[in-house]
Amino acid sequence: MTAGLDPILRLDGQALAVVAAEQRREFVRYLRDGPPSSVRRILGRDGVGDPRISVIIPTADGNRGGYLPALLAQLTRQTFQRFEVIVVEGDRRQGRAINTAAAIARGDLLVTMDDDTRIGHDNLLERILPAFDADPAIGIAGAANLVPRDAPWLVRRAMRELPRRSSRLVREITDSDMAEHPCLAIRKDIFYRIGGEHEWIPRGLDPYLRREVRRFGYRVVLVPDAWIHHLLPPTLRGILRQYHRNGQQAAYVQKFFPQFVIDQALDHAVAPSEESGARRRFWRYGARMLGALASGRCIYAGTLLTYAVGYAQGLRAKEQTP
Repeated sequence: MTAGLDPILRLDGQALAVVAAEQRREFVRYLRDGPPSSVRRILGRDGVGDPRISVIIPTADGNRGGYLPALLAQLTRQTFQRFEVIVVEGDRRQGRAINTAAAIARGDLLVTMDDDTRIGHDNLLERILPAFDADPAIGIAGAANLVPRDAPWLVRRAMRELPRRSSRLVREITDSDMAEHPCLAIRKDIFYRIGGEHEWIPRGLDPYLRREVRRFGYRVVLVPDAWIHHLLPPTLRGILRQYHRNGQQAAYVQKFFPQFVIDQALDHAVAPSEESGARRRFWRYGARMLGALASGRCIYAGTLLTYAVGYAQGLRAKEQTP
């Protein structure tokens, strides 16, 4: 690095995390302190001086079974290289980890990815940028989540059966409720204006962020011919455990923060319901279970059952502060 670079670029992981944690206080609306994390910044080939994009990746252990190193390698092959990658390790609250990275991001566009995201093609970032350049009303842009042919058969079947686990490719900019954190681009100035990610809730971050962006009058869209792969666990036990945990977290939000329980649409160009009362969700759950059983979608029925068990356990949970 040259002497003329921003001094913050010279900080090591722990020092950078301290600076980021303090700077996030300047814009986060729902702030919650937690254990220290580590932050590392990786520069694209053209991202040293003035990156256009800041790719943000929260991770618990810095590896995710090899998925994270594979994702970082994919980013080095992107045709657009005017970016930086900010990896936040050790904070299990996704929203807080993203806010930590956003606090020190230098790009005017933030792109969140999960540590097990798999990029679908080498010009993904290059396809995301034109949407924001062409339409200032776009606040969030996402990519379709496709099931790759090399996915295990169980994963392919499960992602066909389960709502919102995959999404259709679009051929034009399409308003959608399917823009999600595994690949979600948002203008940094809008991110700051809405108060960043919600740090109180462990689940429901995607619908919260989309709702707040729409409240400010901006569009949430999917970008044409852009896709990623974000897959379920490769075993039935892993899938059921994930939905059991989802149920626990959903109940926690319902119990302590019911104002942030937000419905989601199941396809593009469909507006999410404004009604999200507990009674409505109870009857909808019953209808989905009957539908899954009647149509032979056994994996879907199993996830609904384990979700319900987790939800019942989550209702007995005490409020957490980490």
